[in-house]
Amino acid sequence: MKKINTPSIVEHFENIKDFRRRCNHPLIDIIIITICATICNANTWVDIELWGKTNIDWLKKFLRLTHGIPSHDTFGRFFSIIRPEEFAKRFMNWTTSLSSVDKDIIDIIPIDGKTLRHSYDKKSNRSAIHIVNAWSTKNKICLGQVTTSEKSNEITAIPELLDFLAINGCIITIDAMGCQKEITHKIIENGGDYVIAVKENQPTLLNDIVTVFEDAIEEEPNKVTSFFQNEEIKNGEKINRSYYISESVDELENGDDFANIESIGMVETKRTKGDGSSSYELRFYILSFITTAVFFASCVRGHWAIENSLHWTLDVTFNEDASRIRKGYAAENMSTIRKIALNLIKKESSTKKSMNSKRLLAGWNKSYLEQLIGL
Repeated sequence: MKKINTPSIVEHFENIKDFRRRCNHPLIDIIIITICATICNANTWVDIELWGKTNIDWLKKFLRLTHGIPSHDTFGRFFSIIRPEEFAKRFMNWTTSLSSVDKDIIDIIPIDGKTLRHSYDKKSNRSAIHIVNAWSTKNKICLGQVTTSEKSNEITAIPELLDFLAINGCIITIDAMGCQKEITHKIIENGGDYVIAVKENQPTLLNDIVTVFEDAIEEEPNKVTSFFQNEEIKNGEKINRSYYISESVDELENGDDFANIESIGMVETKRTKGDGSSSYELRFYILSFITTAVFFASCVRGHWAIENSLHWTLDVTFNEDASRIRKGYAAENMSTIRKIALNLIKKESSTKKSMNSKRLLAGWNKSYLEQLIGL
């Protein structure tokens, strides 16, 4: 099989600070074994140890393994003490090296949070871990993550994540929780643009945007500078979406508090089921640039890529929500491991197979696994 040019995992991860007192197994050996085993459908420490012992002869081609394969307890202890901030930072540096530099295609980067459902720990009274992720729609990989203790802390986690990401020339999309003045300023300061949903957590801004579009539809149609409509049928349901753009940002009372609002957007969605019943929804957005309704639509729809391509895949394909790994920092670090595995599989394009099929193939064919991880 043709070997792809994958940036070296060893180069990016081998110098992470090791907090172990005794080190019979080199840090990078543990990380590489865990990544390979995770690609090949291992979900627990016992699974990872078993996979390593089954494939020890192949692993010895790349790793020292002076003391053989670590025990499942060793894997668990190692990932429970490695600092997740440093591990995630190395991950983000590695994903930057994976990303395409094609400047002709604008990268839309959705940012959204995901809770690790079974990462709570009753004994230590720790709630489930919430991780804020960034997804590249252009490269189809996870760009990075920041851990928070609760969903409400996304407001403070997003600026931290933005400082780690290379967003110059990119468009950041965020749901309404991220509609904060400080976040818009951080995006602009770092060279990006934004499309951010607006809801009741910003009542003045929301009311002003609603008023602009109500006036446009009822009395002043010239306030709508661009319009686009599409229709699709999904699972027997007809979905009609209308996208509106207005540049009447001078009518926003506190618009100047947010960085560079250049236009506002509205999405009108009507769903009609086979039995004739229907539902209706309006969503509103602020944008830091002037654009067409067609491109606005691609940004809004692109935001769902983080849910469909990342969060759904982590849950359904990698069984993340069912994982009982929770001791110390292990839940956060294994979330990073899963994303490394996901990115490696996503970047492999020589075969047009599903994520599940590629994982099975990697478990059966070591040449393909070598191709995936670039060893």
